[in-house]
Amino acid sequence: MGGRLPGHTEGAALRIGVIGAGFIGAVHAHAARRARARVVGTVASSPAGTEQAVARLGAERGFGSAEELAISPDIDVVHICTPNHLHRPLAEAAMAAGKHVICEKPLATSAAEADGLRAAARTAGVVATVPFVYRFYPMVREARARVTGDFGPVRLVHGGYLQDWLSADTDDNWRVDADRSGPSRAFADIGSHWCDLVEFVTGDRLAAVFAELITAVPDRVTHGDDVYAFESPGTATGRKRTVTTEDIAIVMFRTERGVPGSLVVSQISSGHKNQLRFEISGAVETIAFDQERPDTLWIGRRASAELLTRDAAHLHPAAASYATVPPGHPQGYQECFDAFVADTYLAVAAGSIDGIDGLPTFVDGARAARITDAVLRSDANRRWVDVTTDDAAEPKRSSP
Repeated sequence: MGGRLPGHTEGAALRIGVIGAGFIGAVHAHAARRARARVVGTVASSPAGTEQAVARLGAERGFGSAEELAISPDIDVVHICTPNHLHRPLAEAAMAAGKHVICEKPLATSAAEADGLRAAARTAGVVATVPFVYRFYPMVREARARVTGDFGPVRLVHGGYLQDWLSADTDDNWRVDADRSGPSRAFADIGSHWCDLVEFVTGDRLAAVFAELITAVPDRVTHGDDVYAFESPGTATGRKRTVTTEDIAIVMFRTERGVPGSLVVSQISSGHKNQLRFEISGAVETIAFDQERPDTLWIGRRASAELLTRDAAHLHPAAASYATVPPGHPQGYQECFDAFVADTYLAVAAGSIDGIDGLPTFVDGARAARITDAVLRSDANRRWVDVTTDDAAEPKRSSP
């Protein structure tokens, strides 16, 4: 099941609340409307910001505080789009009030807190998901179908996630502040996406890591606004602050099946806006996916190579169901987010995630936090570190 918008014809439209009104909050609100839900309310970090957010997100009204929205009887699903340090208390409050939750990643600023949220979601019996939305590209689903099909044993996995929006010392954002974002920045923010995607595609999990974290821009000019550098240059204050989180992560890893791999993560690589790329080599062929060119999948063999283009008529059914526009018309990030939110709402309407293949839940969010924890420990101790697991909470990936 997947790629469909929930009609929710059995009752009234789901009532949605969005906490956080920045770039990602608007993405959530758009996806909610596409899924025919009501964006009942929103709240920003100030009364003035909330007033602006109501108009920008198309919400029916503003709330006085994030806590008020999280437990409101007028809300069915709470979307948490705040700085990372607020994820845990808001998600806990919402789930305790019986709300379903979509919480941005990283799920929490520590592995222990993320595991606590996973357990709380299970206890509350609610649908709780995390936007690992790159899973929803049709060509990612195609890659997964091929790798878990007749691909042969996987021999090597490698790739990277490169951005440039923090490449200058005048670039600033709340993510640079460890008190709000947590002890890891580049890896927790975007490296976690890459690891989740590779585990999803291969059906194999990272077992151990050897990592080095590098802060290439140790001092940054602070800004008066909490903005993405690509949204607005903000207002430079002239003051500098010392940065304690990484700009670059270089990670070697081994998987549970013994496959070697490597990953380079950077938020300071000029010219790379959002290049999430993975390459997987099997016994018969190699496949490569690049998020900046998401409508194609490179397939290499000993005698030839080809570029497979998104066309539902020629894709695996698990991939074709997520192809929402005709071939040749670009399908991108927002469509992935729309599909993720639609599948989450399907689970809410059904009262279960059963039958919705590949929906990333708090189990996956906690998994990502444990990988981040292993990366941090490896960097601190300069050695290979095992990724801790909770086998009861982490069932093996199934084939599509």
